[in-house]
Amino acid sequence: MPVKNFCYPIFLCILVTSYGCKTNKDSSQTDTALPIQRTDFQTQINGNQTDLFILQNEQGMKVAITNYGGRIVSWLAPDTDGNYDDIVLGFDSIDGYLNANEVYFGALIGRVGNRIKGGKFTLKGSTYSLPTNDGPNTLHGGPDGFHNVVWKARQLSDQHLVLQYVSKDGEEGFPGNLNVQVQYILTDDNELNIDYTAVTDKPTPVNLTSHAFFNLGGAASGTINNHELMINADRYTPVDSALIPTGKLVPVKDTPFDFTESTPIGQRVDQPNEQLAYGSGYDHNFVLNKPREGILSAAARAYDPGSGRLLEVATTEPGVQFYGGNFLDGSDTGKEGSPYNHRTAFCLEPQHYPDSPNQPGFPSTILQPESIYHSLSVYRVTIKK
Repeated sequence: MPVKNFCYPIFLCILVTSYGCKTNKDSSQTDTALPIQRTDFQTQINGNQTDLFILQNEQGMKVAITNYGGRIVSWLAPDTDGNYDDIVLGFDSIDGYLNANEVYFGALIGRVGNRIKGGKFTLKGSTYSLPTNDGPNTLHGGPDGFHNVVWKARQLSDQHLVLQYVSKDGEEGFPGNLNVQVQYILTDDNELNIDYTAVTDKPTPVNLTSHAFFNLGGAASGTINNHELMINADRYTPVDSALIPTGKLVPVKDTPFDFTESTPIGQRVDQPNEQLAYGSGYDHNFVLNKPREGILSAAARAYDPGSGRLLEVATTEPGVQFYGGNFLDGSDTGKEGSPYNHRTAFCLEPQHYPDSPNQPGFPSTILQPESIYHSLSVYRVTIKK
């Protein structure tokens, strides 16, 4: 079945106009201030050219992104003394990502983020079987999900990168041709906006997110258990032993999952608790407190007392997955030759809830052909005043 032309130039013109982007200034040149080189990301994968794209704002913040999996490779941000560190885990070449044990460092996640129970779901009377890559379940779109594809890239300015990908009908078992556009926009307020749009020609589940691994002290600075975390959620979705939600929305009050007030990540992570045991720590979806569905609102805030860096996350999504780096085991050596050890990074992944295609009580992830999928997440890195 031919892939339809979904007229993305129309969407792009609207979004570019609304953000008021500058004229491009050849910002794709190798930047020696980064711990990586552009040439180490230039190769071909399955006949498609990979590259590295550098966003830089007027404040001097730099974010490097590769079109292999839409990965955030590097993010340079200042501490209280004005010293810049790379605050995301990753590798200094494409080869590092191709050979990593942890395959999601910095990646765009889709077609459906998080887990789908048994690798199956039913839609309009048809059951779809997906490849499984997390025990009996499908995780993050399957083994060849969006993290493993080469996206078409266009850098519109020093601060604006656009990635596009057409996921064909049947890819990783999902129905419909899905045309996806993701924009990365680095503002002068030190915000990285990740703006997702998608259209389909058949009903299909869609749940896109970013899997950046953060350490606000610097990628090689050690544990994140001393980071202080607030999550704007009074409830979370408990899971079974395979990390599939039970379908319940449970209050966080009087549990280790209560981050409604800023709390060190490691303060309760080793407490005896069935849910913590299932995830080997935190690996759970939190139900965000939303004024109303679909609006941009605060999701989480993380603070590193050592560096003074503050990460604030806002999203239009109904949930956020908090992962505490429990499965990092030192087997991957990243930038600066640093091993990525247990709990040396955390992830805040705005999303719809896990296993939503099989959970009728959860907000729907089904995109219809007559609709446009749109999701916006904003990551702001500043110094705590």
